[in-house]
Amino acid sequence: MIIMRPAIEKDVQDILDLSLFTGGGLTTLPNDEQTIANRVMRSLRTWSKELPLSEQGYLFVMEDTSLNKVVGVCAIEVAVGLSEPWYSYRVTKEVHASKALNVYQTLSTLVLSNDHTGYSELCTLFLSPNYRKGALGRLLSKSRLLFIAANRELFPDVIIAELRGFRDENNQSPFWENIGKHFFSMEFDDVDFLSGTGQKAFIAELMPKHPLYVDLMPQQVKNCIGEVHLQTIPARKMLEREGLRFQNHIDIFDGGPALEAQIDEVKTIKESQLMVWDIDETISLYDHENSEAEFDKIHSTILCLVANEQIEVELYKVTVCFAKILENRLYLHPAVIKALHLKSGHLVRMKQLS
Repeated sequence: MIIMRPAIEKDVQDILDLSLFTGGGLTTLPNDEQTIANRVMRSLRTWSKELPLSEQGYLFVMEDTSLNKVVGVCAIEVAVGLSEPWYSYRVTKEVHASKALNVYQTLSTLVLSNDHTGYSELCTLFLSPNYRKGALGRLLSKSRLLFIAANRELFPDVIIAELRGFRDENNQSPFWENIGKHFFSMEFDDVDFLSGTGQKAFIAELMPKHPLYVDLMPQQVKNCIGEVHLQTIPARKMLEREGLRFQNHIDIFDGGPALEAQIDEVKTIKESQLMVWDIDETISLYDHENSEAEFDKIHSTILCLVANEQIEVELYKVTVCFAKILENRLYLHPAVIKALHLKSGHLVRMKQLS
């Protein structure tokens, strides 16, 4: 079975192995064992309520329980930019006009901003290529939203997701090669690694303090502003279906878009339900390897995400499964109940997948 759960110390090596497949540009998942170990420990300390708001962050893993192996990872930063500046470029307009010459020009500019300070961030989303099947991508991304819905008081009112920017057929970032490189005099992967390992002081020291005029940039740069990495297109579409929108903020390194929304208006958070559970042995188990598995027409079941609502790091679990709803009860297969560690009297939080 495939489950989502909080990351723990034994997962460090598996997460490190996953980081080898990102292809660069996933700043929050560097191939650095100490950084990943520190990230796991920070997540555990967040669960135990040891950290101030400025340092809180939750790291989750997807585990294939048949192999006892981590195959995906995702995270939530509770409030960004409170301990060190959180930078983005705001894409804005600047007007140049002269009545004497009858000239009126509206120019696009990039302005360094800290507009997202204090917002929550959905980040570090990566799924092993071998598991990009069925509903597993939705499980990986949306499980975080179920967690937020269950713990709404822990999070602010706005949430963002910074997405990896466009890279060309040579795995180069046109935005970095034509813009950022001139200010940092470093290779993209080196800057990306420094930022991902928490060494960010250089950003404020080296970033341009004045607006950058988009009209003066090469066409290939203009074309990639706010566009995403090929592998990130499904994640963007999924987040947009949840209600997150591009509000003209982009990543300072690769020009990738930042999507944002009011937390209470995010679809999964708004529509998730708390339900009493029961057992039904006739319900099929979900099989992500089967392309037809999202339909169990024989038993008239629905495909949904189910979380166990436990608040202990050792117990919190989310999975994707078939279920039935009868008389306000959610009926689950015994294997799902076992995987979620459900006990009599526990409620579950569910959201039907569409």
